[in-house]
Amino acid sequence: GMKMSVVSKKLWCVHKQLLLCLAPLVFLPLLFTLPEKEGKCLYVVILMATFWCTEALPLAVTAMLPVCLFPTLGILPAKKVCPQYFIETNFLFLSGLVLASSIEEWGLHRRIALKVLSIVGVKPAWLILGMMMTSSFLSMWLSNTATTAMMLPIANAILESLFGDLETLKQKCKSPEDRDSAAINGTVTAEEIQSESEYQLKVWKGFLICIPYAASIGGTATLTGTAPNLILIGQLKSYFPDCDLINFGSWFAFAFPLMLLFLFLGWIWISFLYGGLNTRLCFTKHDHRAQAEARAKALIKEDYRKLGPINFAEGAISFFFILFAVLLFTRDPKFVTGWSVFFKKGYVSDAVTGVIIVSILFFFPSQKPSLSWWFDPKAVNTPYVPLLSWKKAQDSVPWNIILLLGGGFAMAKACEESGLASWIGGHLQPLAEVPPAVAVMLITAFLACFTEFASNTATIIIFLPVIAELAIRVSVNPLYFMIPATVGCSYAFMLPVSTPPNSIAFASGHLMVKDMVKTGFVMNILGILSVSLAMNTWGVAMFNLTSYPKWAHTANTTAATPNVHFPSMRSTNATL
Repeated sequence: GMKMSVVSKKLWCVHKQLLLCLAPLVFLPLLFTLPEKEGKCLYVVILMATFWCTEALPLAVTAMLPVCLFPTLGILPAKKVCPQYFIETNFLFLSGLVLASSIEEWGLHRRIALKVLSIVGVKPAWLILGMMMTSSFLSMWLSNTATTAMMLPIANAILESLFGDLETLKQKCKSPEDRDSAAINGTVTAEEIQSESEYQLKVWKGFLICIPYAASIGGTATLTGTAPNLILIGQLKSYFPDCDLINFGSWFAFAFPLMLLFLFLGWIWISFLYGGLNTRLCFTKHDHRAQAEARAKALIKEDYRKLGPINFAEGAISFFFILFAVLLFTRDPKFVTGWSVFFKKGYVSDAVTGVIIVSILFFFPSQKPSLSWWFDPKAVNTPYVPLLSWKKAQDSVPWNIILLLGGGFAMAKACEESGLASWIGGHLQPLAEVPPAVAVMLITAFLACFTEFASNTATIIIFLPVIAELAIRVSVNPLYFMIPATVGCSYAFMLPVSTPPNSIAFASGHLMVKDMVKTGFVMNILGILSVSLAMNTWGVAMFNLTSYPKWAHTANTTAATPNVHFPSMRSTNATL
């Protein structure tokens, strides 16, 4: 026994290195059993999937494997692989990240958070709602990770003013030894103290858990909110060059109502589970809880007061932030003519808009310019400070994500060119028997489960090509399968390791894995139902999902013509 444990500990120390050496050998048979080009491509895809899921290499390094392996294995020449790493979608993402870093630089996100919390009030369920609304709104623009990292300290401060110190609270929850002293000291019994403390500890957990969940849900609402949404756009452009249905504006029109629906359901569930839903929501009671709530309210007010009045820089950032959103929404909304008509058709994309706005941040002044300064010899000659310095942007932009996106686009390109995608599609023929509406639920459910164990971005990179191919095989509008898959990838709720926001919340030390699994399991089910509802109602109307589109025909002249036809989608939709 002793020897075994020593060996197993040693093995665990080098398990990542072993994986790196063994995985390539284990998957070697793929090269000899499958058709040549498809086999080689599948070999690289499975290797990358393994490294991504186990994090045997840093995610960004795994993302660079296509540059090493596709040219050397003869799948794609280097000059085709490398440009995939910085296609225009990446520029849109980069501009979102840079804008976010300027919002963080001037503390605008803190102001928004405290403002919302002062409006919703401090009863636990309302506070959880305020936390969820704020986190989801911020994560539409900032990264989900940054949002969670910023909201947790605010949450902890409010909780401490509501319930006092956490350690004392944990002590009170343990069965009281000193019953006698409590009985002598007056009316409050030890049981009451214990049950109240248990309630408070539950609220504390509900609070911490709602933030990463809301950040994950909020990220789905905008194209730049989270990486999987951008992977979808990039792969659509690559597979279906003629499909121009999805851009920043149209995605928002679809995904924002979905986010609100899911956020509401999630709030009901978390409040139900963690003791926030009760009659005190609507009636005021004067008890010891009311006093704690008054303290918390005062804390939020005080924190907001400390921020001082809105200064010139915050106002300027707010302006550019709103301008960024408005210009992206109005460039080419599908239901009205957008401003892109003033330019050569097809020349200006969302990426161009994003980069224009962000470039301005680097020279726009952060102090109010004044005429008198020029004429006042006594005025201080301080150096000119723009809204954002390149140093700040360079430090706070997660460049690894950009490589990760690039690796995904390179992988998709290879799947398509080597014929791997259509080969896999051919093997998915049995799924043709399933009605499309059911297929959507199965796809969303499968990806929501898979993403618990792999990064969201890796998950969508691995499965989108297959899903697109499947849709073509069964003559269904590819978007009908691809959109739910993309959204489902962001629904990583069950494990601390599923997504960085969960890890951050878990690292605060007050959540247990079982809390996350229990809450997250139902969250996943609510998410799958919300997505299915959205796809089959306003999604069908917006993206014209009932018909098999022209752009999918033209894109796939290479694949075998689909010999299976769905019962027309209208008939299946009628039964929903």
